[in-house]
Amino acid sequence: MLVDSPGIFLESGGIETVLPPVIGHRGAAAYAPENTLAGLRRAKALGCRWVEFDVRLTADNQPVLLHDDRLERTTNGHGRVSGLQLAAVRRCDAGNWFHSSFAGERVPTLEEALMLLAELGLGANVELKAVPGREAATGAAVAELLARIWPGNPTHLLISSFQRAALAAARDRAPHISRGILFRRIPKNWRNIAAQLGCVTIHADQQRLRPAVLSEIRRAGYPLLAYTVNDPERAKALFDFGVKSVFSDVPDRLHGATARGGFHREIVADSGSAAIPR
Repeated sequence: MLVDSPGIFLESGGIETVLPPVIGHRGAAAYAPENTLAGLRRAKALGCRWVEFDVRLTADNQPVLLHDDRLERTTNGHGRVSGLQLAAVRRCDAGNWFHSSFAGERVPTLEEALMLLAELGLGANVELKAVPGREAATGAAVAELLARIWPGNPTHLLISSFQRAALAAARDRAPHISRGILFRRIPKNWRNIAAQLGCVTIHADQQRLRPAVLSEIRRAGYPLLAYTVNDPERAKALFDFGVKSVFSDVPDRLHGATARGGFHREIVADSGSAAIPR
């Protein structure tokens, strides 16, 4: 249970009890093209219980799995996703850039991804991405779709974003789906931000984590999720300091790092200016 402020309590037991130590980042981004159905399948094959992927809207308000607004980096298409109709985005090849064995892989719709997750038995962290001015529309559309067709236990589903307006819209449309706030560097007022948005998890760049703020988050009862961790020794250090889950492009390499004895390491109060040792 999270003690949000005096007299206010947020139930976090559901999401915290099901979050695995290692979550496949954008599927399994080192082994398959990111944010594709092939990537989700590969993550399952590598032993993942949860995956993370990015969702944004096309010009006709259809949620699709893509990290960038522009198509060039991860497809053979050109232009902005936010300026193209779904049909145009779907004509793009989203696999050949990674390896010819993935040629013909398409940009998935969120609905397609959710159906595959149900088939594979995977939990999901859905990260909201939006161009300026479309944050609320993205949060609302994605949350609405998740609430309507998510086939599994809602405790195995988490919506996250850097964009507060997107999270607020998701909260308003589907308050029963857990939310997490993403930070690059955790600000001093992180608790107020999380409380305002009703978030139950805190997500942060593992390279910018400081022991003092991590300790503060732990004591407040919020699970901390760190991105992106591909080194087993780094994962062990983060787990030792109390990180709940890490996002990884190579989740199979981190399985050994999860054999830990709990969050037992003490964090001294005067270590706030130093990063967690590598």
